[in-house]
Amino acid sequence: MTLVMGQRNRLSWDIPAADSFLLNQAIYRIPDDEYKETYKELNELLELEPLMKKPVRNLSLGERMKCEIAVGLLHRPKVLFLDEPTIGLDITGQVRIREFLREYNRRTGATILLTSHYMADVTALCERVIIIHLGQLKYDGGLAQLARKIAPFKLIGVTLSEADSHNLGNYGTPVENAEDAEKQYIQVQAQDVTSVTSRLLADLPVRDITITDPPIEHVIERAFNE
Repeated sequence: MTLVMGQRNRLSWDIPAADSFLLNQAIYRIPDDEYKETYKELNELLELEPLMKKPVRNLSLGERMKCEIAVGLLHRPKVLFLDEPTIGLDITGQVRIREFLREYNRRTGATILLTSHYMADVTALCERVIIIHLGQLKYDGGLAQLARKIAPFKLIGVTLSEADSHNLGNYGTPVENAEDAEKQYIQVQAQDVTSVTSRLLADLPVRDITITDPPIEHVIERAFNE
């Protein structure tokens, strides 16, 4: 097993990352050939080589997290516990870590248990979701099934070709979407999406229309509230 925590160091702060890698090779008694093979594979996925000779204190947070994850995988664990592995990373760093974890899981078949408050991590990586509240298991299953169970509705976003605004309250429940202020959004039951969309297109000067699932943050919030 291995444990990687976004806010804890397992690399020595004042020495190059390469030295911490060699220390972990010794701790886990990894033969040289196996170590070199594993390192080569991790370097291919994470581009570690430019970072290895730098003192850890000189690495950016994204660079350090790549090294933290890699050093935890040198002994080829079958189970990975990851606690907020993308915390504090910029968008590019988050995407790189997620891509690596997805590819590592595909290549090795290792079981990955991820704890995260970043719902983007969950939606990008997790086929199975466990919700624990006050020490009790509240849900264990697929993310899509959770959304259908807790929030069985869709969001329809509409951009009209005319400047005049139209009241969409007759078609569904109006909702705000701060990330897309150009569209007006309504919430409708999943089984009514087809009929409501047809009415919108027939009645209004629609320039653009989108149909999306509710945000995962909303689904999780409803799950806790219920």
